[in-house]
Amino acid sequence: MQRLVLIDGNAILHRAYHAIPPLTSKDGKPVNAVYGLISILVRLVNQLKPTHMAVCFDRPEPTFRKVEFAKYQAQRPEIEENLSLQFDKAKEVLRAMNIKIFEKPGYEADDLIGSISNLATEREGFRVDEVIIVTGDRDILQLVDDSKKIRVFMPVGGFSEGKIYTQKDVL
Repeated sequence: MQRLVLIDGNAILHRAYHAIPPLTSKDGKPVNAVYGLISILVRLVNQLKPTHMAVCFDRPEPTFRKVEFAKYQAQRPEIEENLSLQFDKAKEVLRAMNIKIFEKPGYEADDLIGSISNLATEREGFRVDEVIIVTGDRDILQLVDDSKKIRVFMPVGGFSEGKIYTQKDVL
């Protein structure tokens, strides 16, 4: 069975950052979110057994939604500096692990996850049997589609206890 696991990098790093106590590297840089991401990846590989894996990230540039509607996500607080400092290190680790990274100016990770999920289940030449999206963001549940075998894995109290959502679960 060909199983693609798509990870919402921003959501998972954010969750790991707040779940793991502050850790620093030898040079004093924060690494707790990176450590949490790696821990989560290891659990996901063991638990979900993907044949393919990729991580999608938001970009710092304004998205097409923000351009269209200036107040889009205006209530969202600024990302903490100790977390924002860890994104480049996380991407470096993912590349070293040979995990594909997707990001595109003007688009959110959710947009990319939706597009990749559809392409992976419909496109000739590269089609997988199942897509599992890993996130803590409930907005992504709109992508669950049993006919395409697109599911969402969401933590329930932590990543050691996660739930795979089908359409029935979403309803």
